[in-house]
Amino acid sequence: MLKLYNFFRSGTSHRTRIALNLKGLEYEYLPISLGKYENKSDAYKAINPQGLVPALVLESGEVLTQSVAIIEWLEEVYPQSSLLPKDPIARARVRALAAIIGCDIHPINNKRILEYLKSELGQDDDVTAAWTAEWIHAGFSALETLLAKDTARHKGFCFGDTPTLADAYLIPQVYSARRFGVDLSAYPNIVAIDAHCNSLDAFKKAHPDNQIDTPKI
Repeated sequence: MLKLYNFFRSGTSHRTRIALNLKGLEYEYLPISLGKYENKSDAYKAINPQGLVPALVLESGEVLTQSVAIIEWLEEVYPQSSLLPKDPIARARVRALAAIIGCDIHPINNKRILEYLKSELGQDDDVTAAWTAEWIHAGFSALETLLAKDTARHKGFCFGDTPTLADAYLIPQVYSARRFGVDLSAYPNIVAIDAHCNSLDAFKKAHPDNQIDTPKI
């Protein structure tokens, strides 16, 4: 069985769980607490030297890191319920939507960046919140425009009438935006896609609230 080292609230872990679920793959959930810095332990760095989540251990024992590479591998090895359209132009458009999140929003808003702003640059919570909102708004504004221009798009998804790579990336970022208190009222298409996707079992099962390491309040 596949083994996934991940953290319930990690956006990269969340998107990987969505991809696994959409393809109907079973996996063992192995929690790595970022809050307790378990990702920096020698034991975990022996698995992933970068000390980041997720990491996917294959049945062969090979370890894959970086959610982008993991999801691409899943797409190549498990072609069922494809996350990319067949048409090359359509594939490029889906990849572009995902990259707005994966390259331009998430990396500069993740835990280690915000911690550096506070601990090394002396910024307070208000400044780091403003930093987070700035880059989410910049990315979501572009995404909303692209979604609104696509007249062939099914209202429930980012592209076409089935979930794609773009949805797997978008839904965790919307969760993160809400967690940081970002106003999403200017993004009706994004909000509608989030609501629709989170009504589906694959997305429900992947949601941070439904993981074995989710804090019980």
